[in-house]
Amino acid sequence: MSNNIVIIGAGPYGLSVAAHLSARGIEHRIFGRPMANWQHKMPRGMLLKSEGFASNLADPDDRLTLEAFCVEHGLAYAPEGVPVPRESFIAYGQVFQQRFVPEVEKRTVVEVRRSGSGFTVRLDDGEAVAADKLVIGIGISDFAYLPPVFDDLPAEFLSHVSAHEDMSSFNGRTVAVIGAGSSAIDIAALLHEAGASVQLISRRAELPFHTPPEPYRSWRDRLRAPMTGIGPGWRSTFYTEAPLLFHSLPADLRLRIVSTWLGPAGGWYMRDRIVGHVDCLQGFAPQAAEIAGDRIKLDLAGAYGARRVETADHVIAATGYRVDVRKIGFLDPALREAIATNSGLPILNRNFEASVPGLYIVGPAAAYSFGPMFRFVLGARYTARRLARHLAGAGVRRPSIQRPVLATR
Repeated sequence: MSNNIVIIGAGPYGLSVAAHLSARGIEHRIFGRPMANWQHKMPRGMLLKSEGFASNLADPDDRLTLEAFCVEHGLAYAPEGVPVPRESFIAYGQVFQQRFVPEVEKRTVVEVRRSGSGFTVRLDDGEAVAADKLVIGIGISDFAYLPPVFDDLPAEFLSHVSAHEDMSSFNGRTVAVIGAGSSAIDIAALLHEAGASVQLISRRAELPFHTPPEPYRSWRDRLRAPMTGIGPGWRSTFYTEAPLLFHSLPADLRLRIVSTWLGPAGGWYMRDRIVGHVDCLQGFAPQAAEIAGDRIKLDLAGAYGARRVETADHVIAATGYRVDVRKIGFLDPALREAIATNSGLPILNRNFEASVPGLYIVGPAAAYSFGPMFRFVLGARYTARRLARHLAGAGVRRPSIQRPVLATR
C-alpha cells in the first residue's frame, strides 16, 4: 500500500511532526510558511504566556530546546519567571525548521478534496499533490471568533486581534479593545505604548491576571500542587501526563473541561503595564455597534441595567478563538461535512485520526479529544511522537477507523 503523507502547516505542531517523520525515514511533504501565524497574527512585543520550559518544539532527541537556542544565541532564559518574547520564539522556530525540517515547501494549500481512498491537495501555483495520509496542523489563530454584535461592520472600523502585527499605525488614534484575556490585555498595553488612546472594555468586574511563579516552593507545596507546563495542580498533572486517559472520558465532560480550564487571564508580568496606564471600563459588554460618521459607536450594557455609549476610531475585538472545522477554508465542503464533530470540534481517535480515514488533525483543534495541553506548544512533543510512531506502521496496517467514545478501551 502506498503511503504518501502531506502535512499542512509549518507551525510548532507541523514542524515537530515532520521532524519525527524524517528521523524515522518516512517520506512526506510539508507545506506552509514556517511560524507564519506567530509572525503575522500575533503582535510585535508580545510575551508568551507559557513558561520557558513549556515552550519547546519537539525534535526526536530533544536537542534543540528553547533553552539550548537561547544559550546558543545569548538570549535571556529561565525555566520559569522570565517571559519569552514573541520575537525570540519565532527565531527559535525558524532555526528549528532549518535544522530539522529543511524540506518545508513555502507554498499555500488552497484546496483539499477526497480522491478515492486518499486526498488531492491543490497548491496556490496550481500543482495537485496526491496524498494517502493528510496531517492538518494549523494554529489557533486560524479560528478567530467575532461575536454576532459585530456582524457586517467594515474592517476600517472593526478587526479581530489576530489581524494586527504592528501597532504603530494606531499612533494618535482612539482604540477600544474588547475582552479581558491575555490577547486583550497584551494588545491594550502595546497600543498604549505605541501612542494610541486606549480603552479596554471587559464584561468582567475585575481584570484577571495569572499569579507569578514562586522562586522557591517547599516540598509540601510541590506535593500539594505539582508544577506542570500548563500550571500547578494535580488536575493539570492529569491533563499533561495522561492524554489517552483524558481521551477516554465522556464526551460532554471533555468538552466542558476544554472550554473552561485555564480561562482568560493576562500574564502576571502585564499587570504593571496595564494598571494605571490604560483606561479600563469593567463590567460592561457590547450590545450593539454602528458607524456614526467617521467613528464607531458602541452601546454597552452592564449589571443592574446600567448602559453606556462609547465611541472610538477603531474597535479591536480580543474575543478569543473557537475551533470549528467548518472554518477550515481549504477543505472541500464535502470533506468538511464528512468530519464528525462535537460543537465544531473534530472527534479524533487515539492516533489523532478523524472520522475520515487517513485524515489527522493536530494542534489546538485536538484539545477536545486529548486535553487542554494541546492548546499550547507543550502538546507538540506528545503529538509528534505518537503520530510518527503510528504513521510508521500505517503502511502495513489497515487504516484506523473512528469508534464510539470508550469503545477502544
